[in-house]
Amino acid sequence: MARPQPPGFLALPDGGAAPAVLVLHAWWGLNETIKSVCNRLAAEGFVAFAPDLFHGKVAVTRAEAEALSSSTETDGGKQVGADVAAAAGFLTRHPSARGPWSGVIGLSFGVWYALKLSIDDPDNVRAVVVFYGDGPREEYARSKAAYLGHFAETDEFQPAAEVAGLERTLRAAGRPVTFHQYPGTGHWFFEPDRADAHSPDAARLAWERTISFLRENLSP
Repeated sequence: MARPQPPGFLALPDGGAAPAVLVLHAWWGLNETIKSVCNRLAAEGFVAFAPDLFHGKVAVTRAEAEALSSSTETDGGKQVGADVAAAAGFLTRHPSARGPWSGVIGLSFGVWYALKLSIDDPDNVRAVVVFYGDGPREEYARSKAAYLGHFAETDEFQPAAEVAGLERTLRAAGRPVTFHQYPGTGHWFFEPDRADAHSPDAARLAWERTISFLRENLSP
């Protein structure tokens, strides 16, 4: 039985059942960029759902975004984690989703929760894509997912040492990992609404790699 849809944005492909992908937004909230990612995934043949982790609030400035993301830390991120789990349950049981596996894409703020979901829900999550973000250094041996990462060459929020540490953690757990660094880019290079950071060429390549990765790892 399908679960009621949590707050968020759902995009469905034409045709029958298709692999499912959860999209976890950056600290700007569920904005038009994230909805566009879902629509693009649907056009590529995926069922895509982005939960609204900030419950209707969307930031435009960095100060607003920082305030929104900081507000989720008052309970240690438990509410966001619960929202992500509810969204994952909704998506994997959606009538249009072709199970039993799903993928998850995390952007910046959403990366931590994408990686955590792969540990907490290993039987459902088989492909994780991260865009310039970090995650928990827990034991990933429970995970059954493959991992793809897109990282900026110069990132004020995520030093290269943190990226290398995350890669080492995943490899130590025996998980398949492919991390890419994009020359001449900074944080948010994938997001077209961030005019000061967007890199069209890098974003295009990251998207092509993401679609190939999802198709490879979510095939029945």
